[in-house]
Amino acid sequence: MTKGELIESIQKSSNGLSKKAAEEVVGAVFSTLSKALKKEGRVAYPGFGVFTVKKRKARKGRNPKTGEAITIKPSKTVGFKPAPSLKKSL
Repeated sequence: MTKGELIESIQKSSNGLSKKAAEEVVGAVFSTLSKALKKEGRVAYPGFGVFTVKKRKARKGRNPKTGEAITIKPSKTVGFKPAPSLKKSL
């Protein structure tokens, strides 16, 4: 599902919500999720799942072009664990 499809789906499922308002709602939800992940490191939505910030350690890799060994810096990423009810419904 694309952002546009999500906005259309929200607009159709709501009563009288304009496409512009639905787009603002989607933007606000994802903006709030991003801020909460940065601040707290975890966002849980019952019945859907839990988003967490995960830390990756530095590791060794290879430059695919030259084959030269390189060190990949430590980084952060977002992990998602689905709720049992969501997982069961798939």
